[in-house]
Amino acid sequence: MAKTDRLFRLLHLIRGLTPPITAARLAAAMEVSERTIYRDIEALRAAGARIEGEAGLGYTMTEDPALPPQTFTQLEIEALVLGLSEVQARGDAALGGAAADALTKITATLPERQQRQSVRAINLVHRFAQPHAPAVDMTLLREASWAEEALEITYRDNSGAVTTRQIQPLALAYLDTVVMLLAWCCLRQDFRQFKVGAILDARRTGQSFRPRRVPLLREFVDRLRARRQELAQRD
Repeated sequence: MAKTDRLFRLLHLIRGLTPPITAARLAAAMEVSERTIYRDIEALRAAGARIEGEAGLGYTMTEDPALPPQTFTQLEIEALVLGLSEVQARGDAALGGAAADALTKITATLPERQQRQSVRAINLVHRFAQPHAPAVDMTLLREASWAEEALEITYRDNSGAVTTRQIQPLALAYLDTVVMLLAWCCLRQDFRQFKVGAILDARRTGQSFRPRRVPLLREFVDRLRARRQELAQRD
């Protein structure tokens, strides 16, 4: 691991672990020697990080130069903790881990009083039933959407029929109990919503549909909104 990457990772650990943090604990997490931890902490201090403590006692970060100071109201802190906790509970492993890392970084920018408020937030998330892990790689779906790259998927519909089709992925929608992939279906030449749990396989094609994703998604959302209004009027 390059030294710069190692220092960023060490900073992230010091932000997230409960102080005081011993060099032995950091060395185990980083898979390096304690001597390397001592040298890296001195490098971080030289770069402006205020890290109190010493060998044998443990370390505490009192000021983080890598992150600008932030300030939030207590209700905003509660909203951040609740929202990111929901992502950890609802998302796949990669998305949940990203939410945990984001919360750690945000908390590290807060004044000490607000850090305590985030740790003692009153809004908690707990799910008795964990969502089933989909067969398809969620990271692949996200990266194809970001890159605006068509996918070839194998899909089982509600009747049990299995088809292979090319789609242009637009967005992932997290509903109450399922995750839907919103896409343009090249087979049907129309918008479709695919249950992620029913996607048996997905492969990147290398075929770009840039810059169509944003206008396609906007049109899809407009259609869904119009459909909801139509159904509401019938009621």
